[in-house]
Amino acid sequence: MTQRQLPQDKPLMIAGKTYQSRLLVGTGKYKDMDETRDAIAASGAEIVTVAVRRTNIGQNPDEPNLLDVISPDRYTILPNTAGCYTAKDAVRTCKLARELLDGHNLVKLEVLGEHKTLYPNMTETLIAAEELVKDGFDVMVYCTDDILLCQRLEDMGCVAIMPLGAPIGSGLGIQNRYNIRLIVENAKVPVLVDAGVGTASDAAIAMELGCDGVLMNTAIAEAGDPIRMARAMSAAIEAGRDAYLAGRMPKKLYASASSPLDGTFF
Repeated sequence: MTQRQLPQDKPLMIAGKTYQSRLLVGTGKYKDMDETRDAIAASGAEIVTVAVRRTNIGQNPDEPNLLDVISPDRYTILPNTAGCYTAKDAVRTCKLARELLDGHNLVKLEVLGEHKTLYPNMTETLIAAEELVKDGFDVMVYCTDDILLCQRLEDMGCVAIMPLGAPIGSGLGIQNRYNIRLIVENAKVPVLVDAGVGTASDAAIAMELGCDGVLMNTAIAEAGDPIRMARAMSAAIEAGRDAYLAGRMPKKLYASASSPLDGTFF
């Protein structure tokens, strides 16, 4: 029997830095700063994304600063452009984040199309991505699960491609596994599912498809027990990655006995 080719286990490397955890988490929707801190710690995440337009990371000195509980000494802070609907606003937000974080160049770009679905506006996303890359930013980009657009973003110089699994905050899970799989097979930069995860099985599926990681917020923050859900997501990411590397059995139309019948005594 010919040994089938299994995927290679490569570390998660983004913008030249290696990470042990493949789970990235957000900071919104928690009941307070203490819950935010504890859930993120329980997740084991090393990259934490922060909505610059909605969260104080120093721009409002008279308000509580998120960085007091999510320390840049412990986590890689990933400022994002959530709430931006134009390339111009997204670029301005990234520049503000770089100023607030002492020259930090790693950003998550998202430019939204409209309020109901929070679906990416890919025309504006492409414009913003090109400008940010030229300005020296390391751009991780939230995008549609369009294979050709993902390739264009990679060619442009984005350091990670982040196709949505389903609309932000919907909890619907990955709706188009076929496209995600094709994006993974085609990409030479990390591919991370961003948005739509609702529970641990969704995260495991993303990893079984070969994704390099998963970014989530609402699935943890709006769980009945966010701390326990954070632990569940961490375990699901590891299990899904192991399953992908192990190589699942082929799907078959008919049954196949678990125990061989050859050589039975009766």
